[in-house]
Amino acid sequence: MRRTLRATVWFGAYIAVIVLPLAFAAIGVVEDRRGFWTEFSVALGFVGLAMMGLQFVLVARFQTLARPFGEDALVHFHRYVGVAGTAFIFAHPVLLIVLVDPTYIERVNPFTAPWAGRFGTLAVVCLLVVIATSVWRLKLRISYEVWQALHLVLSTVAVAAALVHVQLIHHYVDLPWKRALWVLMSAGFLVLFLWVRVLRPVLRTRRPWRVAEVKDQPGDVTAVTLQPVGHSGFSFAPGQFGWLSVDRSPFAVTQHPFSFSSNGDDPSRVEVSIKKLGDFTSTIGSVRPGTVAYLDGPHGVFSPDFHEGPGLVLIAGGVGIGPIMSILRTLAARGDSRPCHLFYGSRRLEDATYRDEIRDLSRTLTLEVHAVLSDPEDTWAGERGYVDEEKLHRLLPRDTYPTYQYFICGPGAMQDAMEDALGRLGVPADRVHTERFNFV
Repeated sequence: MRRTLRATVWFGAYIAVIVLPLAFAAIGVVEDRRGFWTEFSVALGFVGLAMMGLQFVLVARFQTLARPFGEDALVHFHRYVGVAGTAFIFAHPVLLIVLVDPTYIERVNPFTAPWAGRFGTLAVVCLLVVIATSVWRLKLRISYEVWQALHLVLSTVAVAAALVHVQLIHHYVDLPWKRALWVLMSAGFLVLFLWVRVLRPVLRTRRPWRVAEVKDQPGDVTAVTLQPVGHSGFSFAPGQFGWLSVDRSPFAVTQHPFSFSSNGDDPSRVEVSIKKLGDFTSTIGSVRPGTVAYLDGPHGVFSPDFHEGPGLVLIAGGVGIGPIMSILRTLAARGDSRPCHLFYGSRRLEDATYRDEIRDLSRTLTLEVHAVLSDPEDTWAGERGYVDEEKLHRLLPRDTYPTYQYFICGPGAMQDAMEDALGRLGVPADRVHTERFNFV
């Protein structure tokens, strides 16, 4: 109930901030000769600008803001709002040209426009490039690191240019109190940028970590253990994640999100499980112990610590076993006796990461392990194919499974299939939790 209330309050504040620039811009402006479509296009521009400014808040990793929704939900919301906000801003000049006065095109032409128009055009172009490089990143063969740098720089330039555009137009911020409010909002954007890109990295320099161990695991996964240097580290809720940079300055643009796989109650060490998929992850195995690292965390609500239930069903595919291992290790350290069911899908048994430790944990915990292999040896006597509705229905205790909490981590298609299957089995949606690391 408290989480729902907090979510409602935050969403209400979000709507209020979006509407505020439109409201104070409209107060005191009475010019019938400007016409409906002119005012409507301006309104779309103001709303779009407010939405784009708040994009920085959504991904600023404020734990208080993210806690009611989850980091994944905020990122998905950020993605959709980015498209919507860009559409609103793009519609502003298009409506002026198409429905008001075709000569407006001269005011957006960077070669003929006044400076107000040039800054407006710069903002629109930057936002369109941000959307294009995000939607078609893989087709354009843009690496995650390059995309992240482009995204940051172009988004910052776009919002700054749009703010200058409004100031130079002057019409809607002509009164002293309006200018003061607009300057205050612009200053808020600047302070947020400085906090994220300057002040918080400075704080991270005071809390470095070092790589204590790099160990290859089955399934082409590397387990990296980190230890705090000169500070006490942090504990975390099992299943949470952090943003990691290794052998880089904390001011570097690129950081990578990885789930923790270690016992969350032990602040003296943090382990992350990294699958070699390309870019940074393909080189992680060559990192030497002693290398300096920086860790921003913990983040996320993918944890039984935030969702009470009489039992747990853990569903993992591939490297998605990482946060699940954190949950299992922490439960074992706490002596938690709740019944747990682990469904772990992999191609072959030798690809199953942490399989030996999982077997040992099944003797310590009240844990039933259901390994599901998609391409097993002929001698395999266990479950074959993929984790699906039929297996869940057959292997879970029918009298209690709707009351359990479900945690799913793995490929996106698997998570979608599991959510649909659990819905058909009658598991309430608020008991199903996923971890999706699609931050593009």
